[in-house]
Amino acid sequence: METALRIAGREVPARAGATFERRNPISGEVATRAAAATAADAVAAADAAAAAFPAWSAKGPTERRMILLKAADLLSAATPRFVETVANETGGTAGWAAFNVMLAANMLREAAALTTQVVGETIPSDKPGCYALAMRQPAGVVLGIAPWNAPVILGVRAIATPLACGNTVILKASETCPATHALIGAVLEQAGVPEGAINVVTNAPADAHAVVGALIAHHAVRRVNFTGSTRVGRIVAELCGRHLKPVLLELGGKAPLVILDDADVDAAVDAVVFGAYMNQGQICMSTERVVVQDAVADAFVAKLKARVEHLPVGDPRKGEVVLGSMVSGEAAALVDALARDAAAKGGTLVLTPSIAQGTIVSPGIVDHVTPAMRIYTEESFGPIVAIVRVKDDDEAVRVANDTEYGLASAVFSLHINRAMRVASRIQAGICHINGPTVADEAQMPFGGVKASGYGRFGGRAGIAEFTDLRWITIETGEAHYPF
Repeated sequence: METALRIAGREVPARAGATFERRNPISGEVATRAAAATAADAVAAADAAAAAFPAWSAKGPTERRMILLKAADLLSAATPRFVETVANETGGTAGWAAFNVMLAANMLREAAALTTQVVGETIPSDKPGCYALAMRQPAGVVLGIAPWNAPVILGVRAIATPLACGNTVILKASETCPATHALIGAVLEQAGVPEGAINVVTNAPADAHAVVGALIAHHAVRRVNFTGSTRVGRIVAELCGRHLKPVLLELGGKAPLVILDDADVDAAVDAVVFGAYMNQGQICMSTERVVVQDAVADAFVAKLKARVEHLPVGDPRKGEVVLGSMVSGEAAALVDALARDAAAKGGTLVLTPSIAQGTIVSPGIVDHVTPAMRIYTEESFGPIVAIVRVKDDDEAVRVANDTEYGLASAVFSLHINRAMRVASRIQAGICHINGPTVADEAQMPFGGVKASGYGRFGGRAGIAEFTDLRWITIETGEAHYPF
């Protein structure tokens, strides 16, 4: 597949015709040959977004709403194209890709609903005859930097609410799924987003720093949002700090699922199977740690093993599987290394992950995990779960919080008051009681704390991220000054 840059409503090559290849992680065949943008191309995209901003921001909410609703329908209709492209570029299963499209379409519909929710307020003033207004206005050009692991969801999330608020956008596509992200831009333009209001920039991995640096430095870019690793998020945050650009960061995770001794163990098993192995564990909210109280630990581990060892694993291009390909051989090798390290340091490999065809990894379970093991602290981003046994609620909370991350979490207990007490002490932006760590809805405030980032996507929370709050006064009385 050939993919060009999308700038000012046109598909254009990169300067000097430079391209890069994204290969299928299973076969090694070229999946996409994409335009390799330079810093000059990035500037051209930002210029186009700046030029489109006055007209797009001036459109009424109903017009923006109708365009976004049409985009949602067109995105849904393009599901087969997305399924094929996601499989070729990332190795994701058909079910995962289709779910991506479904949720991304809902995000567009939620963004459409937000167009009339960009509201302000009047504030009482101490000055007689003075009306004080707090008004929200679109910030300007928004740069969205999206990852590969949930490519349609996170690509759409990076730009939907900014567009709804009246901003114009640049989607900096992932080097791992350039065609998938380019297709999002094409769908939105087909729906009626005007020329330049959405631009898509693809770049070779070696050029990422130069391209992102040029975009962040551009005078018209007023907001940045980044979803990806904590390592890269720190770099983006530092660049934004130099230019005093507000940035929304949704970064890595090491989600704990806490099982108290009064939990429904079968329900907890169901949640862990889903949360740990969906998309091969390559989700920022994936259940990486199960913190289980001793009284129910043996029963939980036995039931989890019985469920997980029968999960279908294989090439997603050849049939329905639960676990398909990981994104790369390096990602698969990390899972293997974490399992070996844990076993060498006293962990019990309830299920040992194995690698087939370089990137297809069977599910792993490691019991009796301790802080001495790499898997206790490192984000595996793969189909392996660490089990830490604890004696009581206080120790469960301590272990759940014993991580630099703080995105998603969960607590299982049949006594909601007890579960709420535990949940309130867990340091995470998201906590689900008697539900999996992996969950997302377009209208919910989504984001983390600590090294998982700051700011919130979703619903009205997103409006605050992508608008400027202004204080405007109207003087109607006679003015009085001290001199």
